[in-house]
Amino acid sequence: MPRLTSRFYVSALIRRVTGEGAFAAISRKGAEEAGAIFVLVDRLDGTVDLFGPAPQAIFESTPDGRLFETLIRAGSREEANQRLEREKRMDPDFWVVEIDSRDGTAALPVIPEG
Repeated sequence: MPRLTSRFYVSALIRRVTGEGAFAAISRKGAEEAGAIFVLVDRLDGTVDLFGPAPQAIFESTPDGRLFETLIRAGSREEANQRLEREKRMDPDFWVVEIDSRDGTAALPVIPEG
């Protein structure tokens, strides 16, 4: 089964989050077809979580759909912005979706930490 385009995945994520009564928006548009997707969750208490694409090298076979890994847990927005700036130097074609979620819920398939 072909992988969904980044644009389609981001649109579906935003619809799902807003359908659950939360706020979500695109803060950076990337490559329409295959841009990496990062999700910044604002916990509304001065901290954020940042999720990025899970590295494909950790899987024995290619997983169905997109998987994310936790890059920052309850960190500062400045810390998240620095991480995204480093990403931009390596590959500028990524997306950033911002979600407001007091409990950190992001509606993402996240691999276990560690």
